[in-house]
Amino acid sequence: MLLIPAIDLKDGHCVRLKQGDMTQSTTFSDNPVSMAENWVDKGARRLHLVDLNGAFSGHPRNESAIRKILKQVGSEVDVQLGGGIRDLDTIERYLDAGLRYVIIGTAAVRNPGFLQDACTAFGGHIIVGLDARDGKVATDGWSKLTRHDVVDLGKKFEDFGVESIIYTDIGRDGMLSGINIDATVRLAQALHIPVIASGGLSSIADIEALCEVEDEGIEGVICGRAIYSGELDFEAAQELADELNG
Repeated sequence: MLLIPAIDLKDGHCVRLKQGDMTQSTTFSDNPVSMAENWVDKGARRLHLVDLNGAFSGHPRNESAIRKILKQVGSEVDVQLGGGIRDLDTIERYLDAGLRYVIIGTAAVRNPGFLQDACTAFGGHIIVGLDARDGKVATDGWSKLTRHDVVDLGKKFEDFGVESIIYTDIGRDGMLSGINIDATVRLAQALHIPVIASGGLSSIADIEALCEVEDEGIEGVICGRAIYSGELDFEAAQELADELNG
């Protein structure tokens, strides 16, 4: 079970949002590179970067900070990035800079042909981010709720050849209310590719619950506000996950 620290970038700073609301952000660091080094030092084997400005604008907005992180830790751990990635040139540029996985969210839902092209051109490097509320997928930085069922889209994108799917319960994200285990397992059981849980991680109990269902196809969990606020000790949590799952 991978515990994946999130580094959400807004205007070059490391922040956390509540339920994707850009007006409700808490700045945890003015130095994202130091934050990335901190999590690697504590045992992280993968990092999750989000260009928040990019997610809302549809274009990369924190590329300078992202490149600095990749230069510093990209040779030590896998790094995945989402937010504002809407064309093949951007994907190629980031992969060339040392990124391991590109996360496509809104663009995958709005333009499935683009996702298919990305999987063909960059096989093994494409992850889809499915953000949902009550089983329906949201787009545009969670500001728009669609009628698409998350399981149906997951199956469709699996057929395209995506590497894995990050499932975020947006009603829980940043709220420390606990992972939606049932919905995450339901998606994982419907697919053959791994699912990464996201949204609401709050305690060691969440880690234990996820480890119990890892065999259903859950590869890891995104760790956000809980590890920044101190509610969850990241290092101890990863050690526990490794112990529980060998």
